[in-house]
Amino acid sequence: MSITALAPIALLLISNVFMTFAWYGHLRFTDKPLWVVVGISWSIAFIEYCFAVPANRIGHSAYSTAELKTMQEIITLTVFAIFSVVYLDERLTINHAIGFSLICAGAFFVFKSPIR
Repeated sequence: MSITALAPIALLLISNVFMTFAWYGHLRFTDKPLWVVVGISWSIAFIEYCFAVPANRIGHSAYSTAELKTMQEIITLTVFAIFSVVYLDERLTINHAIGFSLICAGAFFVFKSPIR
């Protein structure tokens, strides 16, 4: 696999770690005013964009936009699942596993060559 194909995966992974903290990290700090967590979340989201935009720019030379978006969603689910268990101390249930698996099955068809 070329660097052009691998770079977007690595960049999207980093991007999603920041994105997940921006969107959900504040849930451990419900005592803080909403305007404070919005400001902090926006600051974290800016860093996320610094990785996501190059990931898509570089990745578009190796992947279609549908493939990039699908890759983004699978990475998001993976990072979110780990984050929710490790950081938020939530349990994943069998229903979560089934739902995530169905989404991954959909991703398979996005990356699978079209039937001719």
